[in-house]
Amino acid sequence: QVQLVESGGGLVQAGGSLRLSCAASGRTFSNYTMGWFRQDPGKEREFVAGITRSGRTVYADSVKGRFTISRDNAVNTVYLQMNSLKREDTAVYYCAADSRPGGSMYDRWQYEYWGQGTQVTVSS
Repeated sequence: QVQLVESGGGLVQAGGSLRLSCAASGRTFSNYTMGWFRQDPGKEREFVAGITRSGRTVYADSVKGRFTISRDNAVNTVYLQMNSLKREDTAVYYCAADSRPGGSMYDRWQYEYWGQGTQVTVSS
């Protein structure tokens, strides 16, 4: 079992930055693929970024060049640095973990564990 706790959300002006953190419990964090997803009310939960146990990263086209996912296995934490934020980035952001190698990081159904989410609101 893995428990995930997100933090770092808030209200920011367009063009600003935020860094989200996701702290994971358990001793096998380094073996997990980690992902960030987001969801606006009334919309599907969508992929934002993912990072494998080896550090390979992938991004949604909408955030490429603006967001950076990283992980620190020493403190069981994955981060999402968000720069040049836009109003359309407003959503609840969720951290997710997948213990099974080889799956698609883009697929929400691949992930076994989810955090409770943290709200990001970008104002114009």
